[in-house]
Amino acid sequence: MANWSWVLVWVTVAVSFTIKAADAGVAYDGRSLIVHGQRKILFSGSIHYPRSTPEMWPSLIAKAKEGGLDVIQTYVFWNLHEPQPGKYDFGGRYDLVAFIKQIQAQDLYVTLRIGPFIEAEWTYGGLPFWLHDVPGIVYRTDNEPFKFYMQNFTTKIVNMMKSESLYASQGGPIILSQIENEYQNIQKAFGGAATRYIHWAAKMAVGLNTGVPWVMCKQTDAPDPVINTCNGMRCGETFTGPNSPNKPSLWTENWTSFYQVYGGLPYIRSAEDIAFHVALFIARNGSYVNYYMYHGGTNLERTGAAYVITGYYDQAPLDEYGLLRQPKWGHLKELHAAIKSCSTTILQGAQKNFSLGQLQEGYVFEEDKGGCVAFLINNDRTNNVSVQFQNTTYQLPSKSISILPDCQNVTYNTAIVHTPSNRRIITPRHKFSSANNWQQFEDVIPSFDDTSLRSDSLLEHMNTTKDKSDYLWYTLRYENNLSCSQPTLDVESAAHLAHAFVNGEYVGGAHRNHDVKSFTLELPISLGEGTNNISLLSVMVGLPDSGAFLERRFAGLTKVQIQCSEQETYNLANSTWGYQVALVGEQLEIYKEQTSSDIEWSPLGNTTNQTLTWYKTVFDEPEGDDPVALNLSSMGKGEAWVNGRSIGRYWILFHDSKGRPSQSQYHVPRSFLKASGNLLVLVDEGGGNPLGISLNTVSVSVSRENMFSKSSFPSTA
Repeated sequence: MANWSWVLVWVTVAVSFTIKAADAGVAYDGRSLIVHGQRKILFSGSIHYPRSTPEMWPSLIAKAKEGGLDVIQTYVFWNLHEPQPGKYDFGGRYDLVAFIKQIQAQDLYVTLRIGPFIEAEWTYGGLPFWLHDVPGIVYRTDNEPFKFYMQNFTTKIVNMMKSESLYASQGGPIILSQIENEYQNIQKAFGGAATRYIHWAAKMAVGLNTGVPWVMCKQTDAPDPVINTCNGMRCGETFTGPNSPNKPSLWTENWTSFYQVYGGLPYIRSAEDIAFHVALFIARNGSYVNYYMYHGGTNLERTGAAYVITGYYDQAPLDEYGLLRQPKWGHLKELHAAIKSCSTTILQGAQKNFSLGQLQEGYVFEEDKGGCVAFLINNDRTNNVSVQFQNTTYQLPSKSISILPDCQNVTYNTAIVHTPSNRRIITPRHKFSSANNWQQFEDVIPSFDDTSLRSDSLLEHMNTTKDKSDYLWYTLRYENNLSCSQPTLDVESAAHLAHAFVNGEYVGGAHRNHDVKSFTLELPISLGEGTNNISLLSVMVGLPDSGAFLERRFAGLTKVQIQCSEQETYNLANSTWGYQVALVGEQLEIYKEQTSSDIEWSPLGNTTNQTLTWYKTVFDEPEGDDPVALNLSSMGKGEAWVNGRSIGRYWILFHDSKGRPSQSQYHVPRSFLKASGNLLVLVDEGGGNPLGISLNTVSVSVSRENMFSKSSFPSTA
């Protein structure tokens, strides 16, 4: 080759570090993972098994493989698998072994992020709530009770994988495991105990002898031989690198979008931006990139964390329904193919970094035997530039990377998109507009005398419900001796929403949002002479999923008082309160077909000003194979069930900054349906009109308006 005139930076490849007992499985060195003796550049995608259904898994995995992925990454969901201490559930959507075997059947690898704390916008970060009641427990620190249960579950999962020969050291597909998750975010809160805990967790995990490496993401002090990895959108720029020269650069979470909360707008990350940062990470010696999420799926049941909407990472390469989101899926597929076409040279060649201009640079990988790969980078966000490389002029669009597998010909540029965009098509298949086809059941507003749990203080919400329901009733018998005729009920809450009833009549409600800690209700009320019943419904929309001292987190009512004037205020916080966990309809499992018939349902009445009302009807499955969704845009807030299976929470009344619901279409997995007579049950907290619901199918269609590349029209993405 011609003499280089640039400043060169040489990167030395470290001596291979081999995990004990993994000679036939997975090892690593300072350059990459080594799988069955071969260096690998690996592209991975997160698909969470409980956020879809077993019937969807083969198609999701196949589309990921077709998109150029080598690996499927998933968390392990502790609270699903161990709902009670020592009692396990691995059936249906929770069948982790079946999911991994589906991946293996399609010749892909697996990264298993055991955690077992996972965050993941999953209620309580995946921790089972029963941990809260373990005496003396402090989560995720050098605390013996927590370490005991954490080790028990981690060992349970590892032994299950071993018994099915699923580790690569046994000939299986699992090539990586993760212990803990983004611990560095809370590490300072625990001081020296945090360091002891991290070393314990690493030693415990490695001691399980899986024969494959362990990683800790966002953990710069991950103890050897555990690999520290990067999470974020721009790890090619932000990752400080492995904490040892014999560890490779791995990116465990490349956020393809971002999770969305009720009241929030979707985050749109362009295909060009994702591709740029993947190519940059590979150019800077990265060798493993995982897309979080590749398919987000659905937070079925009550599994989403606080305020997180039911559709999860719908803007991922595979949308909530498993349909291709273009051009993201196709543009990344082309990127993977371009990098894989020259991966041997990238992994075996010596790397050189050089300047091509003020905001331009290049990386070249050269082999002694002649192989050469170049990445030409334009970091200028606004201007296209021309650069000289090996006596040839190359045009680089703004904020782009060109890949030259032979150091001569550009086969891919991150900003030039050849894949046509597509758009989602919602096709109505059935309207539930006939009142004759609906029935309703008004839930019971409990009074103090209806309750058996009593306390002389305001109980904390989560510890009282044990996450068995979103709902907790606070009830009070109040003897009216006020001097004023129009008192005000003043309530403060650290839950997510509250409704107030006086003598069974609704007087108002309020809620907070994802970014504030508490809210207040100040409601004028009318009280009768003598005894009055005050019933306050505290509501959670998922539990918190992260943060230090999660076991100490408080939710629920913090202040209740009746005020006549500034001088005349009656504090009710320390009165005798009666409590009821869950709505009556939940207790009776009214959403199940076998119990629904035992309820005294009524014909659909006037839906105006209804609160806490259950609605039910039946419908037939739409023809075809397209995904199915319920348009709930006419409803208020609540939860929906199809044939006794929850399709998640809805909150239509909580509008985003553009005045629209954050989510109005709710996925109904085809496997939940039968040909006819499907039972739909909803509970609505108020403002819902079931006559406006429709059953839809979802498909995608190519749009020609965005079929031109950036080489013809500058992108505004």
